[in-house]
Amino acid sequence: MATVDLQQLRKTYNSVEIIKGIDLTVRDQELTVFVGPSGCGKSTLLRMIAGLEEITSGELLIDGQRVNEVPAAKRGLALVFQSYALYPHMTVAENMSFSLKLAGVSKAEREAKVMEAARILHLEPLLDRKPKELSGGQRQRVAIGRAIVRHPRLFLFDEPLSNLDAALRVRMRQELTKLHRELKATMIYVTHDQVEAMTMADRIVVLQAGVVEQVGTPMELYQHPKNLFVAGFIGSPRMNFLTAIVVSVSDARVALELTDGTVIHASLPASAVSVGHTITLGIRPEHIRLSATGSIGAQVQLVERLGSESYVYVQANSGEVLTVRVSGEVNVAPEEKVRLAPDSDFLHLFDAIGQRIS
Repeated sequence: MATVDLQQLRKTYNSVEIIKGIDLTVRDQELTVFVGPSGCGKSTLLRMIAGLEEITSGELLIDGQRVNEVPAAKRGLALVFQSYALYPHMTVAENMSFSLKLAGVSKAEREAKVMEAARILHLEPLLDRKPKELSGGQRQRVAIGRAIVRHPRLFLFDEPLSNLDAALRVRMRQELTKLHRELKATMIYVTHDQVEAMTMADRIVVLQAGVVEQVGTPMELYQHPKNLFVAGFIGSPRMNFLTAIVVSVSDARVALELTDGTVIHASLPASAVSVGHTITLGIRPEHIRLSATGSIGAQVQLVERLGSESYVYVQANSGEVLTVRVSGEVNVAPEEKVRLAPDSDFLHLFDAIGQRIS
């Protein structure tokens, strides 16, 4: 397989800089996911790696070889798009083997490679069908099979599951994760869906406005977000945020006062903050309990019941709207007054410019 190194990679359209000096290493046999909101540059970055976008400046190395000017067809990679792009008049087998046929590969070798890919993707019963006779998930597997038969050293996926319904997306991301494990392949996967990123990735690269905000394993990003953007983007539902002022500090604890006068205590070295500093307090929905003795007063606005659990949306007395994850057995209703007890061991603190305080 392959390693990929980006060294101060930049992309500019006219005078607008889209990719702003990215340094990144994708390790051999790693499934790396680029995630971020629309317009953050993740697909542009993938297309630069693929050779479909010209690199304005910086270095792109695959297995240590500089490939800035190497044509896409000679980079030894395969790209799977959001669109399946299958030939409607060809069978599944013909679609999968077409690139090999163009490359002059013998019929026997083409058939062997197609059968190998079909086995991996469970497509054997479908090889004689045409695309119109397939479901969306089956078509996407054919598109992936077309990439597998080429035995590339690097797989690139550009939001390949976006056209599928919710249930099929879950099944397909499981299949892609299994495929990565079976092929021991280096894969770069682009998505705007942070649930896909969390469930599939070995490492996640969070992008915002052409800049890498943080790189790490899914749980590193979830438990230790570097800044407010990552904290709010990674996790579903998103992290809750409250504005607070530091009112006292001791050896290992600080007292934080919310805008309504509520005081919350958090574990933090005294040297990390000073009295009077304004900070942002982050709490994930699963780290807040409904409790009669809770420190935060709030009013229920909406309850989403999902069966085994529910999401309760409340407006705190300090004005912020918060999400609380509770058991499906909990019975609360809109307009009800409640009290919230945050878990002091799982509070996230961010300074005035949005950087994590640790």
